[in-house]
Amino acid sequence: MNAHTDTSMEMKHDDVLRVKLAVLRREHRDLDEAIIALTQAGHPDQLRIVRLKKQKLALKDQIARIEDLLTPDIIA
Repeated sequence: MNAHTDTSMEMKHDDVLRVKLAVLRREHRDLDEAIIALTQAGHPDQLRIVRLKKQKLALKDQIARIEDLLTPDIIA
């Protein structure tokens, strides 16, 4: 019974990670769209663009970490 509980908890943890991953990916896309819009503006705010790009990079790192947690280790 204990092994079943551990598996159930692990599945719930993975589900939470998948939801968080989806949210982070959406935020990453939103930042990308915002950067494009600012870049195409008549007088783009370079400081804001740089800040958004740093945010986007931080999100990319978080996405990669979660993807690593969700990818099972394969021993070759």
